[in-house]
Amino acid sequence: MSKDDKPLFSAHEHALEQAFDTCPKCGQPLVHRSGKSGAFLGCSAYPSCDYIRSSHPHDSSVEKVLEGSECPKCKSELMIRQGRYGMFIACSNFPECHHIESQQSQTNTTAEPTCPSCGKGKLVSRNSRFGKTFYACDGYPKCKYALNDKPIEQACPECDWPLLIEKKTAQGRRLQCAQKNCAYKGPILD
Repeated sequence: MSKDDKPLFSAHEHALEQAFDTCPKCGQPLVHRSGKSGAFLGCSAYPSCDYIRSSHPHDSSVEKVLEGSECPKCKSELMIRQGRYGMFIACSNFPECHHIESQQSQTNTTAEPTCPSCGKGKLVSRNSRFGKTFYACDGYPKCKYALNDKPIEQACPECDWPLLIEKKTAQGRRLQCAQKNCAYKGPILD
């Protein structure tokens, strides 16, 4: 190494280590860890010291009150919140009232088909934690009926099941029976 070459972190002497600081409980260095809820900083002396802190100290969680909205349960205002699975709408009177609805239910204007399993609920569009859309009964957890493809409220011509699904194939879209044991497949729509 020549006199002109300087080590990479000479000016700030291990900048990453300084950013992580030390544990306020025991003085040991904090290390970057990962858990089911995301990244965090934890004490390197774990399990004797259980100090943890968020690795994003300026977490910008979204909370916005929806002016003019009303909770159907307690009549408080509704607000938009950021959760584990994305944005959702909840009552602003949270610990006392547990009303929650997805943002899609506010913007969805199409009529949802009736759930063929329980006959009471509606099949609504939902997103999994991985971002994939599926359709499930809004009577969950009492009714656990769910589909991966878009439901169409039309009776199957072969088995009279009250629901068909819109299946996308390489040839185009087609309607087929939502029952797995029924082999009905309609003509290509596109």
